[in-house]
Amino acid sequence: MSDTGRNEAGAGEPGLRERKKRRMYETVSETAIRLFLEKGFDAVSVAEVAAAAEISKPTLFRYFPAKEDLVLYRIADHEDEAARVVREGAAPVEALRRHFLEGIERCDPITGLNDHPAVLAFHSLVYGTPALVARMYGYLERSEAALADALGGGLDARLAAGQIVAVQRILAEENWRRISAGEPVAEVKKDAVAAAERAFGLLEAGLPPSLVTSSAHEAE
Repeated sequence: MSDTGRNEAGAGEPGLRERKKRRMYETVSETAIRLFLEKGFDAVSVAEVAAAAEISKPTLFRYFPAKEDLVLYRIADHEDEAARVVREGAAPVEALRRHFLEGIERCDPITGLNDHPAVLAFHSLVYGTPALVARMYGYLERSEAALADALGGGLDARLAAGQIVAVQRILAEENWRRISAGEPVAEVKKDAVAAAERAFGLLEAGLPPSLVTSSAHEAE
């Protein structure tokens, strides 16, 4: 963040310009998602989104390079979540396991274990739109890259990051699939906890000890 994005209250707090920029992202993204849910992703043009958000099309593209980014912005803050968890914990896999289980406990939408109509509609939009599914791979690749870096870099770290991100994605998709099919959250939750424990246990057993017992920043 540049100096202009900070204020006098503290270097870590966003300044007026940064707050306005963030509000713009949120407003345009939520406007687009509302239109996509009402009419379908392919039936709504970028020009329609820009008009509804009361901005020009060139301005919209300055914030969102691709139409798909209008939707995926809602989960953009999760992109480097696994990397942050690893950097804050002593044992990477254990820290990620605990973080995922805590997400299940509070029914965090990112775990797929949430039956709020708006959450289900958003997940259906993403998983039911080929262009969004394809764009998600870029999101997952960046998440893997950030996690691999947090694990110390190198081939072993990249292989581990790929497995970890895949595990989290598959667990979340399974939870969403069952809930969207009508199963009660309470019923799915029990199996979700057991599945997460098993999946992270397999990760722990299969990854190099150096990537299981200590994070990269502590090993240096």
